Amino acid sequence: MKLLLDENLSDRIIHRVIDLYPDSEHVKILGLINTDDAVIWEYAKTKGFVIVSKDSDFHQRSLLYGHPPKFVYLRIGNCPTSKIIQILRDNVDTSIQFESSQTESLLVLT
Repeated sequence: MKLLLDENLSDRIIHRVIDLYPDSEHVKILGLINTDDAVIWEYAKTKGFVIVSKDSDFHQRSLLYGHPPKFVYLRIGNCPTSKIIQILRDNVDTSIQFESSQTESLLVLT
């Protein structure tokens, strides 16, 4: 399962979860900072990424269009990067099951 982290998340997260989520990327590394959500959505769709964000716009897009791509919605408010890393690491099994589901397009983590 490869994640595409949105710009509202630190790019430092990738190095701390890459062992569990190989080939994951951050929009900053891909040159997609300040890019329209529709472009990021399409990029994730064509490249096989699962989008991870705290952005409610992606939540709405996920409800409207379904998948692909799948979307992990972090409903956590402002918190340290270490908490986000811990949430992703603690929920790796749930995330992998979510990715393999034929029907689910949205996973909410808190």
